[in-house]
Amino acid sequence: MSSNALHVPVMLQRCLDMLAPALAQPGAVVVDCTLGLGGHSEALLSSFPAARLIGLDRDPEALRLAGERLAPFGDRATLVHAVYDELPEVLDRLGVPRVQGVLFDLGVSSMQLDEAERGFAYAQDAPLDMRMDQTTGVSAAEVLNTYPPGDLVRILRSYGEEKFAKKIVDAVVRERAKEPFTNSARLVELIRDALPQAAKRTGGNPAKRTFQALRIEVNGELAILERAIPAAVGTLAVGGRIAVLSYHSLEDRLVKQVFAAGASNTAPPGLPVVPERYQPRLKLLTRGAELPTEEEIAENRRAAPARLRGAERIREEAR
Repeated sequence: MSSNALHVPVMLQRCLDMLAPALAQPGAVVVDCTLGLGGHSEALLSSFPAARLIGLDRDPEALRLAGERLAPFGDRATLVHAVYDELPEVLDRLGVPRVQGVLFDLGVSSMQLDEAERGFAYAQDAPLDMRMDQTTGVSAAEVLNTYPPGDLVRILRSYGEEKFAKKIVDAVVRERAKEPFTNSARLVELIRDALPQAAKRTGGNPAKRTFQALRIEVNGELAILERAIPAAVGTLAVGGRIAVLSYHSLEDRLVKQVFAAGASNTAPPGLPVVPERYQPRLKLLTRGAELPTEEEIAENRRAAPARLRGAERIREEAR
């Protein structure tokens, strides 16, 4: 299946508009930290013909497909196998001191959801893998089969905001003693059986929160994001802009905190004049988080949970 057929970029025009003032200048460099199938990157290269793009992804298959899609742009696109918290090292290797734009489209990509064998989707039976880079790390099955019960409860509560984490984990521990987990259908059935009837009547598939929690744990998503957003802000030139699409409250909260800290002055209270080194480094480009339109959600249901935040670098770090 072609990458174009698989992927509808979320809030595409709004992301382009947000980054546009920084990318119109000749020689501008924009980084797509979550390349995926290259939908946002293709639009960035088409919309800003003077810009150069650096695309990062930890998934080798995504890099291959995006490479095919972006081939017409030649050497304007440089694709790198890396996790997005490695951005400063990647730029250092490429000899790029500062960039004018950074885009994050967080969470799991369309390709990973649509390819059953990756094990991300709870709607179809598949091996419980969930690794974004299948060449490294532990799978979701290994997490379920080997983690102590207390750790599993913490993961489901913290990363899935699952109220019935203890019930689900009790059932998992009971079942894994009989036979290790390998496939998603058995886990989905176990979750359905473990939850009270009332909990199954609202909020979509009852396995959704558990699958989200396992995916975040397997890929270390929140720990990586906690490092990646400040690192990305640090790579921006003055006047450079960053746009971040997140898909659940845990991601959005991290982004909000980093942007809010950068947009605040850090002076001790009571100073009559605030010296420049305490002045904000960022200007917020969104009031709160922007949401997709109803029309976009109708066209692309995966856009529904999206939250977009943006910021502009207005000052260098104090020396």
